[in-house]
Amino acid sequence: MRAFSYILLGLLALTTIHAKRVVYDMNVTYIENVNPDGLKARRVIGINNQWPIPPVVVDYGDTLVMNVHNSLDNPTTLHAHGQFQNGTNWMDGPSGVTQCPIPPNYDFTYEFNITQNGTYWMHSHYGSQYMDGFRMPFIINNPEEPYKYDEDVTITLSDWYHDESEVGLATFLSVYNPTGAEPVPQSALINDNRNTSFEFVPGKTYRLRIINMASFATFYFDIDGHDMDIIECDGVYTERTTVQSLFLTTAQRFSVLVTAKNSTGFNYYMHADMDTVMFDTIPEDLNPNATAPIYYDRKHNNFAPERHIGMASTFDEQVDVIPLEKEAAAPYDHQINLTIDFQVTNDGINRGMFNYIPFIAPKVPSLHTLFSTGEYAMSEEVYGPLSRAFVLKHNDMVEIVLNNLDANNHPFHLHGHVFQMVGRGEGVYDGNTSNVEWFNDNPPRRDTLRVADGGFSIIRFRADNPGVWIFHCHIDWHLESGLAALMIEAPDVVQNTMKLPQAFMDVCEAGNNPATGNAAGKEGLDLKGAPSGIGMPYDGFTAKGKGAMAACIICALIGMASIIWYAFNDPVNTARERMGRPPSRG
Repeated sequence: MRAFSYILLGLLALTTIHAKRVVYDMNVTYIENVNPDGLKARRVIGINNQWPIPPVVVDYGDTLVMNVHNSLDNPTTLHAHGQFQNGTNWMDGPSGVTQCPIPPNYDFTYEFNITQNGTYWMHSHYGSQYMDGFRMPFIINNPEEPYKYDEDVTITLSDWYHDESEVGLATFLSVYNPTGAEPVPQSALINDNRNTSFEFVPGKTYRLRIINMASFATFYFDIDGHDMDIIECDGVYTERTTVQSLFLTTAQRFSVLVTAKNSTGFNYYMHADMDTVMFDTIPEDLNPNATAPIYYDRKHNNFAPERHIGMASTFDEQVDVIPLEKEAAAPYDHQINLTIDFQVTNDGINRGMFNYIPFIAPKVPSLHTLFSTGEYAMSEEVYGPLSRAFVLKHNDMVEIVLNNLDANNHPFHLHGHVFQMVGRGEGVYDGNTSNVEWFNDNPPRRDTLRVADGGFSIIRFRADNPGVWIFHCHIDWHLESGLAALMIEAPDVVQNTMKLPQAFMDVCEAGNNPATGNAAGKEGLDLKGAPSGIGMPYDGFTAKGKGAMAACIICALIGMASIIWYAFNDPVNTARERMGRPPSRG
């Protein structure tokens, strides 16, 4: 028994040694005259006057502390993309969902335990700020890494706009843009630069952590003369699968192993190509292809012939991504059907929406509503008419059917979870399971998937993480237009086992935002004042329309009657007829 106690103490000591408190002090600032593509300088959002923003790096088991000071003239938040935040839902970051935004000149701290491994990233979840540069890699090292390699390299892919996002949003969310054409980026960047380069040492094996931090573009990625072995997808370890190329929608991540050649006779190019099919127009001066040289020997400029697969890639994320830890698809307990579409709403703006209702954040963050409305928290209504809230039972297996009526692909991200990608097909899923290509034995698991244009995808996840989790398109233009919904998971469990930290109440007060109550900041189901009324135009005549139509008909009848009366009662023609003369022709 004593020996066993010593073993336990030893294990505890090891845990204490490895688990550490990692603190980052982050002053969120504007930085002027940044020119990553060499074409136009502009203002960006950085941290501690640095841009690109350096990665956040921690180890499994650490506690991450981020002390944020907002030096912007707008509110902000910070979201650790892909983190489950189990038991710390309030640290997730989306404004209006789990917290009030951090007002200017205010200090706020995010703190949570690191319980995952893999490749992630962080970004602002307020408005469209991450388009303006507020984004950085987030790497979690695993002390028990299942794959061996010699060096770890992080590669970010991003699209770049010469104007700040507010300019693009004013154009996109405008009555003068009825087709909903998104602003097209000016450049594609690798590691936020057009002049990035890498070095390979012959014979070494490199882990490339590839992160798509773009706001709009899907990227196709390949390296001339080199194959890649996928080992991780969105934080989920995979079987080692060899591919020549892959694609990443916005917010997706892959780790691949690449073994360097044994010879230094050639250098090679890395390629990251934007999917131009997504763009309504392609400007003549747009170069959608970013390249970065990989030097084996900088003393010569002898590059191998380009393979450059680009958009001809045959990569299939449902076939080529195989989770290392096998997990069969489980039958669902609860099904949610979401129709994806873009339509001009009754305010004249082309908006993205689920089931023809756009998401507009409530006055009170939905997590605060859950904590402060008692038994009403079990009602979807209390979260507001435009919050697209779905209340889920604890530990239910939830199936989401995504029918994409739009003519473009869309990347959808679920906070707080990875999900199984269990099925897909063409057209609209009508419940006929024989029309589905199923992946039931060991379906891919990740937190962001691409739903094909004119097709459907079926995902499943276990509702085992009580809290409020947003599900949204990760194209920032589309999120801002309303393509999002809320998963309200086990609100009764949250109320009975958790308590919202006071700091989250204080930040609401500091920004003059209500911190408690329903979506309108009131009690019960009195939702007067909550965002509402935006949706599809009325398909028929309103009362005013009926009145206007009736007035038009009456006016028309009076007009016709006047013409007839005039024709039969014209005094000039009547006099001519009495004199035996023909009627006047005018």
